[in-house]
Amino acid sequence: MSNEFNLNVDKRDLTNKGGRKRALKEGKIPGVYYSHDSKESVSFYIEKNELSQAQKADTQIFNVSVGGKKRSVLFKSIQYHPVTDEIIHIDLYGIKMDQLVSVNVAINILGTAKGVTEGGIVVQNLNEIELECLPMDIPQSVDIDISHLDIGDSLRCEEIELDDKLNMKTPEDQIIVSVTVPMKEEEVAPVIDEEDIEGDEALSEEGEESPDSDEAASEDSEDSKTEE
Repeated sequence: MSNEFNLNVDKRDLTNKGGRKRALKEGKIPGVYYSHDSKESVSFYIEKNELSQAQKADTQIFNVSVGGKKRSVLFKSIQYHPVTDEIIHIDLYGIKMDQLVSVNVAINILGTAKGVTEGGIVVQNLNEIELECLPMDIPQSVDIDISHLDIGDSLRCEEIELDDKLNMKTPEDQIIVSVTVPMKEEEVAPVIDEEDIEGDEALSEEGEESPDSDEAASEDSEDSKTEE
């Protein structure tokens, strides 16, 4: 079950072209609010410290005052800087507490796979799954026990036991985690250039003395003595 958390945001003036960069330097994060029942959107700023506290809160539902109205929202997406990894933009999605929503929920792996003790390695293919439920039923994470998995085993979405209030939206045949045999490093034979081989053979042939040449030289010597 999710609790509620109040977010303080300030409306953002889009006509101020240099406002975004200045706000980021001042520790403010730009964002956009989207309504669930219309194309309405509102741009805002939120203090970096405020956002940090919200991320640590034990909830996925937040209350904000947008356009003079108090609304319940979810984090729809968060954009990070590619180098510094700092948050540079967020999207909030307005919800109604009596309507189903689809959200991505983190997967929490529990236990040590049996196959690991036999030399296997755990490969996690999914870090989160998509669930559909009422806003107040959104879980913080989904726990998955992998201690029974042996080498060659895998666990799919269809095997997860969910509360009756939660519906799986991620394809059931998606593999969440598997235990595999580590790949062995293969010895790579040195690559020999064919041109080098041909060059070595040519040098070898030039260095060898031909038997016919020796015989010819001997005959010339004997002829020379006879003429004398």
